[in-house]
Amino acid sequence: MTGIDHTHDAALRSWVPGADGHPDFPIQNLPLGVFSPGDGVMRPGAAIGDRILDLKALLATGLLAGDAAAAAEAAGETALNSLLALGAGPRRALRARLSELLRAGSADRDRVAPFLHEAASCTLHLPARIGDYTDFYVGIHHAENIGKQFRPDNPLLPNYKHVPIGYHGRASSIRPSGIPVRRPRGQSKAPDAAAPRFGPSARLDLELELGVWIGPGNDLGTPIPIGAAQDHVAGYCLLNDWSARDIQAWEYQPLGPFLAKNFASTISPWIVTPEALAPFRIPQAARPAGDPAPLPYLLDESDQASGAFDLRLEVLLVTPGLREAGLAPHRVSVSNARHMYWTMAQLVAHHTSGGCNLQPGDLLGTGTLSGPDRDACGSLVEATLGGREPLRLASGEERRFLEDGDEVILRARGVREGFATVGLGECRAEILGAVA
Repeated sequence: MTGIDHTHDAALRSWVPGADGHPDFPIQNLPLGVFSPGDGVMRPGAAIGDRILDLKALLATGLLAGDAAAAAEAAGETALNSLLALGAGPRRALRARLSELLRAGSADRDRVAPFLHEAASCTLHLPARIGDYTDFYVGIHHAENIGKQFRPDNPLLPNYKHVPIGYHGRASSIRPSGIPVRRPRGQSKAPDAAAPRFGPSARLDLELELGVWIGPGNDLGTPIPIGAAQDHVAGYCLLNDWSARDIQAWEYQPLGPFLAKNFASTISPWIVTPEALAPFRIPQAARPAGDPAPLPYLLDESDQASGAFDLRLEVLLVTPGLREAGLAPHRVSVSNARHMYWTMAQLVAHHTSGGCNLQPGDLLGTGTLSGPDRDACGSLVEATLGGREPLRLASGEERRFLEDGDEVILRARGVREGFATVGLGECRAEILGAVA
């Protein structure tokens, strides 16, 4: 597992204005992404505070050497796949060197400063070309909440505690934070209807998830053992797997999600590295008495000791009424990544256990990460009990599901005494009306 070193020192300060104490991107983070400034040219960058450092311009100065230079050189102008493929060594070297260059007192401040851009004036893009996207279902409280709506006495299906459940999603419709989402049209059937209908979804929902970026891949037919799975993870992001619940209810049997999910997924645009999140690793929660132990191919002592994360997760909702009244976003829920029933390493090991090959830039979703309480639901179908108990907002509005003009904001932050707060950046999008 990645260790804690001098780059995590809470006393570390940066000469970049606004970086110290930044809720997401202090000098202890330095996530990687792809951006374009005013000239519109895409390029790789690292976030610090409210600014973005141009890695290609920095490389040209000669201030990077060795593995750090190799990482910056591999970072393509439009995608970071080649950098992700290099693995942990060059990635760590780049982060360590950036920490040196950006810390207070750096002798190279004047040489680096010209390559910082105001993030507010930049466009953020997907950080990598996503060849494949797989969505899992590892939030056990979400699985129980959904299951209770259909099977009150037996909410979890028999396989849930034995195998990480997942399905292959659609990579082409994943978009970075800030891009609006169009309400999907599809086929649905009300319980009392004689026949299905085709039209705009009436039960559009959000899903609070984490995304896992794959670094080095594996050859087809060669599984990744659980003990090595973390070496294949390049970083993390937030993921909102938008879901049309009415379409989903009609189409999901017997093969699972399809049109109810493939119209859009939104991710936060920065790859937050395993190194930056090292202070927030925690032991995997002990399974309740009576739960089966994972099969040997999913069980590793080191992973159980530090394979989970203590990350505070938050869902906020901005509606037209709240916006017009100048009111604060409505907090839908606060949850935590510690509620994952399976670890990230277990997802990777299981995904490849049958011989499937993962590739640099592939994305895995965790599934909705709800907590055990009503105010920790990571989707509206849970928070409103299937729409039966609507959310009541300060504007006087009610929400059972998302309406046109609503904007959803996801946030995730690691907070631990003795360490700087590190965040994943916002994942946000507004809902537009369906195409006529």
